[in-house]
Amino acid sequence: MNPQDLRGRLATTLDPDPVPELGPGDLLAAVLIPIVEGAEPSVVFTRRTDHLSRHAGEISFPGGLRHAEDATLQDTAVRETEEELGLAPVSVDVLGALPPVHTFVSGILVVPFVGMLSARPAFRPNADEIAEVLEYPLARLAEAEDEVEYPRGDHVYLGYAYEMKDHTIWGATARMLHSLFEALPKEQA
Repeated sequence: MNPQDLRGRLATTLDPDPVPELGPGDLLAAVLIPIVEGAEPSVVFTRRTDHLSRHAGEISFPGGLRHAEDATLQDTAVRETEEELGLAPVSVDVLGALPPVHTFVSGILVVPFVGMLSARPAFRPNADEIAEVLEYPLARLAEAEDEVEYPRGDHVYLGYAYEMKDHTIWGATARMLHSLFEALPKEQA
């Protein structure tokens, strides 16, 4: 897959300056979907540590709640990615944002930004937040996409899931990943 084609397609479909509308009581957050370029582009995820107060142990993209010092939501995504993975802001080319995703359990509206990495950096995960850094080929993720029903307490999760080796990507992260695939032409996903 030609990295320029991937960049070009995403740059034309992503929102360069998202302005999400918050519902009553919602918190605002941003994440980065890091895509490592190359002959076989891959997506980077994190597995959160088990002791965190929100989404403990889950597979996610690096990111978090917006802070007062963040001028934009993109700044939030990049700052959080640096804090969680040690990824220098200059090493990521943020192309824009996908539609926001609401996390129903925690009441957070998350804006996912897509960022391209020209090469796989040496991640330095923050051990307080990140238990593991995961990376999967974009094509393999597209093949693994499945619509599922997962019983979760008193409700059922209806949505997408991706079974990848020893991990299952589901929930808000899976909705963001599905949205990424919708932004790509079928031959690139």
